[in-house]
Amino acid sequence: MHRHFHYEIDRLQKKLLTIGSMVEDRVRKACSVIESEDVELARQIIKSDWEIDELEMEIEEECLKIMALYQPVARDLRFLVTVIKINSEMERIGDYAALIAKRVKRISRVDNHAFPFNFREMTDKVINELKMSIDALVDRNVGLAKQIFTLDQEVNALRSKGYRMIISEMNSQPEHTTSLLNFYLVIRHLERIADRATNIAEDIIYMVDGDIVRKKLDSDLG
Repeated sequence: MHRHFHYEIDRLQKKLLTIGSMVEDRVRKACSVIESEDVELARQIIKSDWEIDELEMEIEEECLKIMALYQPVARDLRFLVTVIKINSEMERIGDYAALIAKRVKRISRVDNHAFPFNFREMTDKVINELKMSIDALVDRNVGLAKQIFTLDQEVNALRSKGYRMIISEMNSQPEHTTSLLNFYLVIRHLERIADRATNIAEDIIYMVDGDIVRKKLDSDLG
């Protein structure tokens, strides 16, 4: 039974890394369409969201099956609980990538208003934060996981800067309110991806050290 248990755990870890890779790919593509406004790529991101959803359900079911069959305790139980939590975070990140793609489609249909916000700076930080969380998961690297908290504060600062710019633009150019609202939501979705990556970092610390950490200070809870 011991051998079978570890076989199931190894297989579960591989699936978790697979969903992580899929999610990172979707986020990178979603970030690229913000600048390119590639509507076809946006459609592909939206249509492929079901793949992440199905894998998320599969991983959760396997975790529950392992718990029922082997009744793990201590470190093994902590690992399985963490997998369920990280798996859920990954699925939500995939959802935000699809939401960004939807917003880009809407912006491309509304008007060609050029919003002077440096999305590249924000998307680079968000992608890096997500990648760091996945790398920390692969290596079970608590030090790397803790670095994500600092980067998340930088993303939050850019979010706040973007919100202020949108309010200013709405006041000066109210005819572009619809597209500006969509830009607002793109910024919000990016920030939520970063928040979910931070949650993953917290989960990694719990999985490795058993410490419960809560670092989000000013993020909304949407």
